[in-house]
Amino acid sequence: MMNNKVSNFSDLIHRVTSSCLLHPIGSGRQYVTNIHSDDSDSDYEDLKHSDDNGEPEDDITPTPPAPVKPVTDNETVTLTLMNEVFETVSCLKKAYVSLQQAHCPWDPDKMRSSDVTVINELKKLGVLRERFRRSVLRGGGVTGKRTVAGVEVREVVAPYEAAMEKMTVEMRRKEAEIESLKEKLSAVNGSGGRKSRSHSSHQSKKKVNYASQMQVSPMPLPSPELFESCVNNVKEGSKSFTSLLLSLMKSAHWDIAATVRSIEASTTTTTNALNTTTDSIVGPNHAKYALESYINRKIFQGFDHETFYMDGSLSSLLNPNQFRSECFTQYHDMKSMDPIELLGILPTCQFGNFCSKKYLSIVHPKMEESLFGDLEQWRQVLAGNHPRTRFYGEFLTAAKAVWLLHLLAFSMDPPPVHFEGSRGAEFDHRFMESVVRFPGGRVAAGHVVGFPVSPGFRVSDGYVVKARVYVVPRGEL
Repeated sequence: MMNNKVSNFSDLIHRVTSSCLLHPIGSGRQYVTNIHSDDSDSDYEDLKHSDDNGEPEDDITPTPPAPVKPVTDNETVTLTLMNEVFETVSCLKKAYVSLQQAHCPWDPDKMRSSDVTVINELKKLGVLRERFRRSVLRGGGVTGKRTVAGVEVREVVAPYEAAMEKMTVEMRRKEAEIESLKEKLSAVNGSGGRKSRSHSSHQSKKKVNYASQMQVSPMPLPSPELFESCVNNVKEGSKSFTSLLLSLMKSAHWDIAATVRSIEASTTTTTNALNTTTDSIVGPNHAKYALESYINRKIFQGFDHETFYMDGSLSSLLNPNQFRSECFTQYHDMKSMDPIELLGILPTCQFGNFCSKKYLSIVHPKMEESLFGDLEQWRQVLAGNHPRTRFYGEFLTAAKAVWLLHLLAFSMDPPPVHFEGSRGAEFDHRFMESVVRFPGGRVAAGHVVGFPVSPGFRVSDGYVVKARVYVVPRGEL
């Protein structure tokens, strides 16, 4: 009997618990439970019967979902622009990282490609910005916003308008230059009188004819006068570099007299001259001529070869006409270039190799360490780089002048032959020019060459560019 009561009590607890789970408190439902019944199946049927009467199990009404706000066209455009902006910025970041990586190690091709990519991505950002501003103007609604957007658009367009104006001015200048050349050509052809009598249609016809003549006219050939002008540029470049080097030597407390004696000794092969303890033939304040002689001797070494003996090229012999044309084209393309900017793009080009080779032959490691306290420039040049310093920049100016002179020489047929006044040679005013000035402008009799300063050149048709020499009385040698 006790066991049955325990069992009925357990069943009762189970049914109440199940009912509570199925019908939470507060639902307003009345439960009818026969706690005296011992039959669990009848209780289950009662619950089932009450559910089948259609009474709801829960009176809580579910909350309907909030209505979805439709996306407007302006929002769609804005979202699309934002996605494009993020994508473009990501590509810009990758391109900029690639541009930085191209600097070390130096990779010109990768640098140019990355630079183009960066510019393209920046242009895309500019286009996206203008699209956004136009969308603001179209959306409008507020006059103030339209005004601000309009001002910003004008600010963006202003640089392009300035560039267009500048190009227009340049075009007009070119047109005026063309007209001037046209008049000169007409004067040469003897058509000056006919030109004044021509009417507008005839002038138009002449313009077409002139344009066709300009297209077919060959590149002007190099002349002895142009070559002499290049020699003067070499002289100015070497004098400027020499002055800077001499001032650095004095600042570093060099023994200038000993340096001059060493340079003098290198210009002769006689036994007496090799003794650097003898007195110098260079007068007071004339050390710059000895130093310039040393620089020119180093930088002109190999001038008679088409590549300064940097390689074994024989193009001037195998195809001389094409080689001369290529040399003159390179001369025209390079004469207006800044050498440091050119070598910044192509550090290992033929001109770059020439500069590295000549710098290392002129400036020895001990010399540079004495002048600057370290070998940083020397190491960079040895590695094929070109430092952006004032000293190296002055050297590049002189080196470029010599390189252009070399290109011009090998574009002439026959190429000029260079010579120099040797130590002890009689001074000849037809082929020599004294760097030391004499009263009356003429070298006094009895003077001979103490040492050469810069070479001279024999050009075609007997044209001579004089060599520069340092002269001394014959008794001082």
